[in-house]
Amino acid sequence: MLFFSTGSITRLDDRIMKLQRWLSSHPYYHPERRHYLLNLVHVRLDRFRLLHTNEDLDNAILHHTETVLLPLHPLDKTGPSIISCLFLLARALHTRFLNTRQPGDLKSSIEYFRHLLNLDAQGHYIDVIDILGSLAIAASGESWGEPLDQVIEYMREAIEMCPSGSHRASTTLARTLSVRFVRTYSIGDLQEAIVLLDKVIASQPLGDEQNPDKRDPLACSLTTIDQQVQNLHELLSGTVTGTSGHTKYFGALADWYYTRYDRTDDTTDLEKSIEWRQMQLASTSRDPYLQGRLTDLALSLFQAFERNHRISFLEESIALLRYSIEVGDVGVQGTKGVFHLQVLQALHLCLLRRWSLNHHREDLDEAILLLQKSIDYESGNPPDKLQDACNWVNLARTTAHPSLSTAYKIAMSWMQRSLVFAPTLHTKHAHLTAIRQANKMPLAYASYRVETGRLEQAVETLEQGRALLWSEMRGLRTSIDRLSVANPALATKLAIINRDLETLTIGGMDMFGQLLKKQRTLLDERDVLTSQIQALPGFENFLKTPPFDTLRAAAKRGPVIIVNHCTWRSDILIVLHHSPPFLITTPKDFYNRANELVDRLLDTRKKHRLESLQYRRTLHSVLKELYELVGQPVISKLRELNIPEQSRVWWCPTSVFCSLPLHAMGPIPSQDKVKKYFSDVYISSYTPTLSALIKSREPGVQTSDLPSLLVIAPPDKSLPGVTEEIGVIKQVLGGSFRNLILEEATSENAAETLRHHRFAHFACHGVLEAGKPFDASFMLQGHDRLTLLDIVRSQLPAAEFALLSACHTAELTEGSIPDEALHLTAAMQYCGFRSVVGTMWAMADTDGRDLAGYFYKSMFSSEDQGVPYYERSAKALRDAAQKLRREKRVGLERWVNFVHYGA
Repeated sequence: MLFFSTGSITRLDDRIMKLQRWLSSHPYYHPERRHYLLNLVHVRLDRFRLLHTNEDLDNAILHHTETVLLPLHPLDKTGPSIISCLFLLARALHTRFLNTRQPGDLKSSIEYFRHLLNLDAQGHYIDVIDILGSLAIAASGESWGEPLDQVIEYMREAIEMCPSGSHRASTTLARTLSVRFVRTYSIGDLQEAIVLLDKVIASQPLGDEQNPDKRDPLACSLTTIDQQVQNLHELLSGTVTGTSGHTKYFGALADWYYTRYDRTDDTTDLEKSIEWRQMQLASTSRDPYLQGRLTDLALSLFQAFERNHRISFLEESIALLRYSIEVGDVGVQGTKGVFHLQVLQALHLCLLRRWSLNHHREDLDEAILLLQKSIDYESGNPPDKLQDACNWVNLARTTAHPSLSTAYKIAMSWMQRSLVFAPTLHTKHAHLTAIRQANKMPLAYASYRVETGRLEQAVETLEQGRALLWSEMRGLRTSIDRLSVANPALATKLAIINRDLETLTIGGMDMFGQLLKKQRTLLDERDVLTSQIQALPGFENFLKTPPFDTLRAAAKRGPVIIVNHCTWRSDILIVLHHSPPFLITTPKDFYNRANELVDRLLDTRKKHRLESLQYRRTLHSVLKELYELVGQPVISKLRELNIPEQSRVWWCPTSVFCSLPLHAMGPIPSQDKVKKYFSDVYISSYTPTLSALIKSREPGVQTSDLPSLLVIAPPDKSLPGVTEEIGVIKQVLGGSFRNLILEEATSENAAETLRHHRFAHFACHGVLEAGKPFDASFMLQGHDRLTLLDIVRSQLPAAEFALLSACHTAELTEGSIPDEALHLTAAMQYCGFRSVVGTMWAMADTDGRDLAGYFYKSMFSSEDQGVPYYERSAKALRDAAQKLRREKRVGLERWVNFVHYGA
């Protein structure tokens, strides 16, 4: 279900195209240019309000700026004035500030409004004051105070220019002074605000129910509130009982008593407010606002219950909310909407409160049923429904409710469905980061399945709910070889649709409405096509979540060790190729200890240099505790399962373990007192998911000849060791590689040249952008960057192995979701490389030279004849790390840094 009209967005897209076409086809000094620019601004802002794409807002501001700078044309007699254009520009800058929090936008907006006050503002005074007020509220959240003070002074000047009796201006200034009072505790601001609002209230006609903004405790003095209550009582006594003129004062009195309760915290005022609301309800028969009044009274009663613990208030609140739901169901107010959904949620909270007191199962059952109704309700958006599903899961698990299994299934379903409403990778990731509670859902569901003895289903759940973005993209590159034999026509159609969907998903945001409409069409076509394929004999599970019998193929070359880190219970699962999973239970403090380890490691890395003694000591202690927590029980279990030492194992970590060096746990106690780490006992690799590992082993074109190696090493004075690194590679491999350097090393030709080489070696800077995982990149020639998204767009059928001798290539971007594994190493694996070596943090310049020498000597040695080179790379990395440690005597932080992903 879409919650905005794709048709309306398409019309906006079409309008933008037509306006841009007109502007590009007419001269700059055309008399109607300002008119067309402003039209384009309004359409872009309309699309921005629907889709919240910053590109539209940025372009609108550029167009606004042009309208202000355009010279006046003698033929343009009826067009907008410069003042109007300046006002619109200031307002647009204000909007962008609220979205991006850039101080420059706030200051520019204030200055433009200030300039407007000195001009003939043509009736814009009130709008200027209102917007200055919202600017003041925005400015109050910043760490710098000057803009807020400026706004208040500008508002005072504006009020002097306004016509007498401009109450909105006085109210806005009073609220702005209140904002500054909350920040500075200047009693003068509070007193001035009270005086201003007392004058406004004294000049207003009595009897109308007050706007909630006017009931702000800071908005008026207690004396004024008392006077309002007294005046309303006098008006009430002077009207005929039962008339509309009489009953309209009930709501106003309820509001003002509630205002006084806000101010005095006296529950007597709250109870009087409740009495007047009850009288208001009793005095009206056909009330179009009945559901709202019922809900207001119910919430006031609930608030009173929380203060005086009178159970009758809670009971009446529940009864009123149930009646409010009935009113909405029968359509007294017409069609149901978001407010009805809020009533469902309010009743849910009240029932939970009563259940916490009496533990009557029927209250808990009804509260959970209401959550289910909220999820099924036609209004609402996917993130809210997912949040309700998460709340249901937490409540059901805490209370051992029988609906828990259903709750988990619904939560997992909404987690995946929420991504459907986001057409591009950027928007999909934004959806996931906005619902962080849901990101732990697959881990919790897996822990529940372990708890109930269903280990195979636990593995399936983790596969279904993690690395969602990679899994979705991998599904668009599903092999159709077998389908081509069974039904060539369906295979061709699927290939075309998948290609178009992939292009759309990794594309930009331009023409968003048409993009969204096209996505919906393609997904619908793909669903129909998938159903047809699944009806073919032998294709029943096509594009379905793979069952455990399929997933355990990931352990064909060695055990896969899944570490599930969950607050309910944490477990270690070992997947073998020929048997059900094996379970290693963990101690009760496992979850908290793991959190403490990663916090300690990351905090020290932020505060101290990697080569510092502080970081080395921290890393040493983390690896030691990590061995006690994970390494020791895993080694014991592997020995019990007769897995020989020096075998390969794959780590499939979750949550915080994605940032912990499991391959280097230790030291391991030994009788010969020689320091050994986990990698000395078992050869470790990592994989984001089991499916990714299976994919990396799919048959391809392989030869035993020494392959050509593409070395991408742009010259960089800050990396003097790169020259020596290239020299070492030449020495080991001779002339069997191409070295891409100087002007050639650009993002465009690097991506293209990768297609023609089986091996790749990057020797450059790796860059992370906080909060922007798709902007993680390799720094190339002239500050050009090959980004994670550039890599994702590539399809490299010949690729086998890549060594990323650059900083941060296997490190998660700050603010990204650990279980999505959005880093450069995973991107290289996704685009076709079967094995990839990356780095968990920054690397020393000289380590690239030393590691490359040891690594390529090991991988291209004659020891493992017949084994594909990409399968030799894990052992080659282990051997190279050992030599860095033992021969070069490098610090712990330097050899631990390197990790192996894939086959």
